[in-house]
Amino acid sequence: MRPHLHALPFNSVETETQEAVALETDLGEEWHIVLYNDDENTFDHVINMLVKHCGHDPLQAEQCAVIVHFKGKCQVKSGSYALLEPICTKLLEAQLNAEIEP
Repeated sequence: MRPHLHALPFNSVETETQEAVALETDLGEEWHIVLYNDDENTFDHVINMLVKHCGHDPLQAEQCAVIVHFKGKCQVKSGSYALLEPICTKLLEAQLNAEIEP
């Protein structure tokens, strides 16, 4: 006779992940949006999106775009995960290559 296996509900993994992120956020860990270089977007588009979504002034956004171009990546915004998640989503929707990293 085979033992009866109990499967975890599908959403339990999602809930555990959300709880882990919430715990890290509650502990005050600083997160960073990292923008990565790509061959698709123009400097003007990257600069405009950093000004619009990250609150950069045009010079700061231009400097970040240059760093991304030559170094391959640049941290463009820091803060709590909860603060950065909607900003990163907007950058992704603008076809930029960005991730939130601790």
